Amino acid sequence: MTWDISSINQQLKNKSPLDIIQWAMTQNKPTIATTSFSPNAAALLHLLVQVAPNIPIIWIDSGYNVADTYRTAEQIITLLHLNIQIYTPTITAERRNAVWGGIPHPDENPEIHQTFTQEVKLEPFERALADYKPELWIAGIRRDETDFRKNLDIISLDQRGILKVAPLFYWSQNMLQAYKEKHQLPSCQHYFDPTKVADNRECGLHTSA
Repeated sequence: MTWDISSINQQLKNKSPLDIIQWAMTQNKPTIATTSFSPNAAALLHLLVQVAPNIPIIWIDSGYNVADTYRTAEQIITLLHLNIQIYTPTITAERRNAVWGGIPHPDENPEIHQTFTQEVKLEPFERALADYKPELWIAGIRRDETDFRKNLDIISLDQRGILKVAPLFYWSQNMLQAYKEKHQLPSCQHYFDPTKVADNRECGLHTSA
């Protein structure tokens, strides 16, 4: 199917996140959503289950999440009755730490870090894509998070050919915080993504084919 990306973005520009999710689900295409259970994750998940309570939620658990993130993830999964689908690397974090010395720094060892990213995040995600064969992918990315994302929009075509839908694309951090507080949603206070290291980096999920 050929998507008129520009026209769709114009159509959805001033719509609410719920309206955008509703639009996605009415396309009647195989659809997934992803989450990392980062501090803002519960907002999108709360919105999603109002429209599509049984949508597969893909969580790529690198094995390097901190305890607070794991505990909060369990709270959110239970609270929202998520259809959570967890994909993990083929090598455990403990084994990697023991044999290869843990997480390589992206600036000091960029090639090694890219291999690390492939193994702990991209390869598990490719398995998820093979299992679900989605044509639409609902994600929590926002415009103000990274320089790369400033070049996207609510709707964008992933390099894999999947239509990526970002219902919260134009929401600010203050809007997200207000939504979480209004609905009393859990939020982890400690979060770390080993494939990003810094908040303004991409983890590779949204930039790789």
